[in-house]
This record gives sequence, structure tokens and C-alpha cells, in this order.
Amino acid sequence: MSKELREIDERTNLASNSMFELLLFRLGEAPGGGGRRELFGINVFKVREILVMPEITVMVNAPQHVMGIANVRGQMIPVINLAAITGCNPTKGLGILLVTEFARTTQAFAVEEVNEIVRLGWKHVLSAENNGGGLVTSIARLDGDAENTRLAQVLDVEQILRDVFPEQHQVVKDGEEVHQVRLPPGTVVLAADDSAVARMMIEEGLKAMGIPYIMTKTGKEAWEKLQSLSEDAKKEGKTIRDKVALVLTDLEMPEMDGFTLTRNIKQDGRFNQIPVVIHSSLTGTTNEGHVRSVGADAYIAKFHAEEMSSTLRDVLLHRR
Repeated sequence: MSKELREIDERTNLASNSMFELLLFRLGEAPGGGGRRELFGINVFKVREILVMPEITVMVNAPQHVMGIANVRGQMIPVINLAAITGCNPTKGLGILLVTEFARTTQAFAVEEVNEIVRLGWKHVLSAENNGGGLVTSIARLDGDAENTRLAQVLDVEQILRDVFPEQHQVVKDGEEVHQVRLPPGTVVLAADDSAVARMMIEEGLKAMGIPYIMTKTGKEAWEKLQSLSEDAKKEGKTIRDKVALVLTDLEMPEMDGFTLTRNIKQDGRFNQIPVVIHSSLTGTTNEGHVRSVGADAYIAKFHAEEMSSTLRDVLLHRR
């Protein structure tokens, strides 16, 4: 087995244990000065490669915060200035390029330096949404439950890409007709995503399809809601299938990730007949095959309304 395949297999095994790898980097001095240089993190699965900053060609009328394009092995890739977006001051310069894949798009982020890769359990990643997170979806406790653990901010990349390239991140394109999807009467789609902008886009897509839904912010919240709905159904002399037609979940979420949520559903006799569709920006052939390995019924890349519509329709028809 090649080194690359061994690494992929090892990371797949991490996911089966509710763990993942976080690449840590710095963007410079934090806003407000004081010399603090905070740590930021990104899931290693989203990073295609790390390069010393190549030559960048500045483009006329480029979007704000786009430094230009870099020629990476013959592919023209837009380079985004993360420091400018976050308000950091890169006193050492932006010397490193993170080439990333999100939702079947490739882009690069200019950062000041890359520090290390750490392995974490999702239980040590806490939501930042109620703490004025803004562009930050969650805070990672890098040393687990240690009292003085280091902290890293996990940026909301969906929000950043939508802000930088709004025309490329529309759920329903202008003039696009999205097919309607019929659910069994009285049922809803239970959805989970930790990104505020992702939830907004999912809701936009589901509304365009005429699908009733319940939106949650983490896998833990979705799991608790599913159990609550099951209790309600039992009191009414029904089953959970009379309440929930399908679960639509992101993968990367604080407290409980989508892998764990999917396994919980598929291993519980009350819920294992509910189809689970994973809706994630973790794309690429390897990643898409990987997410199916946890028992999900289908995979959809963010954010493609017609793909979502056709996939949900096919999964529901198959289940019937």
C-alpha cells in the first residue's frame, strides 16, 4: 500500500472513532495589537497540499481579498488573503499557501505560517456561535480536557467563500428551476449544520423544493431532536418514520460530528430505516467514498440545489 493510501486509511479510521486531524496555522498579529498571534485550524481532509508561497499574478478587478492567481502544477488557483479577512496583521509576511478543496471547488489561502497537525475528538470542539464567533464556527481545545488547554479557532470557510465569491455560491441560480420533492404526509427533513451561512443556504434549497424541515446546529442537537420526536410519535401511537422522512447532515460539527450522528442512527433499531444523506464540503473521490463508508444512504456536495433535489427524491423513492 502506498504512503498516500495508508494516510487516507488512517484518517478514515480516525473518523470511525469520532476523531479528526486539525492543521494549525497563524495569520499574524491579532486585531488590536498587543503582539498576540492566535492559532487557527482547518480539517486536514480539506487541504490538498501546502506550499511555500509561489509567484502570484494580480488580476484586474479581482474580488476584494483575492490576492490573485497562482499556477500550481498547471492549475490556475485563486489565492485568498485570510489575514485581511480576519483583520490580522501578518508581521512575518504571508509565506505559506494552503491549497484546499471545498464543495468541488479549489482555492488557496495565504497564511503566515503552518505550525502542526493535531488529532482531536469532536467532543473537544465547541460551538462558537453563541460567543460572538462571526467568521468562526467553533473553538478547538487542542489539549483535550486539560485546564490550561491551548485554543484554536476553526473558521467558517463556507461564509468566507460566499463573501469572496458570492456569484459562485448561490444555492438556486438565477432562472434555475428546482424540481419539487414530495415527502410522506406529516413528515419533515431533519437537517444539521454548524455554519450559519450553510444553514441559510440549506433552508433556501429546501424551500425551493417545497420540503418542510427542522434545522439544527450540531449532530448532538439533531440526535437529541430525533429522540424527542420518537418519544412524541410513540405517545401518538406512531413511529418515527411518521415524523421524519430523512436526515440531512453536515460532517464537520462541534460536539457530535456527522459521522457519529450517522452511525448512531444506523445502529439504533428505532431509527435505522430513516435514510441519511450527507451534505458536505468535504469533496473529492476519496472523501466522497469515505463518507459513504459510515452507512449514509447518499452524498451531496455543498451547495448544489438540483443535485440535492434529485438525490433526495431518489433516496426517498428507493426507501418506499
